[in-house]
Amino acid sequence: MSLYVVDVESDGPIPGKYSMVSFGAVVVEPGLARTFYGRTRPISDLWLPEALAISGATRAEHLTYDEPGEVMERFEKWVQETSKGRPVFFSDNLAYDWQFINWYFHTYLGRNPFGWSGRRIGDLYCGMVKDAYATWKHLRSTAHDHHPVNDAKGNAEVILKLVEMGLKLQVR
Repeated sequence: MSLYVVDVESDGPIPGKYSMVSFGAVVVEPGLARTFYGRTRPISDLWLPEALAISGATRAEHLTYDEPGEVMERFEKWVQETSKGRPVFFSDNLAYDWQFINWYFHTYLGRNPFGWSGRRIGDLYCGMVKDAYATWKHLRSTAHDHHPVNDAKGNAEVILKLVEMGLKLQVR
């Protein structure tokens, strides 16, 4: 089993109607050196300026990004090449990040290498400290700056710290 943290930036709240702008992924292992970065061209004419602004891209820049199907093919290949066993998807906001990655994989490739499920980092921490309202983002070392690779790394750092705190989870 290999663990991946994924972070998505988009130009709206849902895939299909709005577009994924970029995403980052990191293999959860000491050093966090193996990363993936993808930027995808818009799939619709709809976009929310305030959502797109979070990514730091303009609409004109977003229009020059790569074709989504090609990016998802590269991402799948990277996951397959870096995974030992089944890849497991983790994110900060699973309801948001998963929906975009899953939709794009199924729309463009007809499959998702992560299968049908993922895990939310905050829920792991809340369970460990037995407090459903506990905050965990203070465990990040890398600044959360909305570059998806940096954000994925910061969240992967949290998983590594949870393992140090006693979470039974295989990391390489």
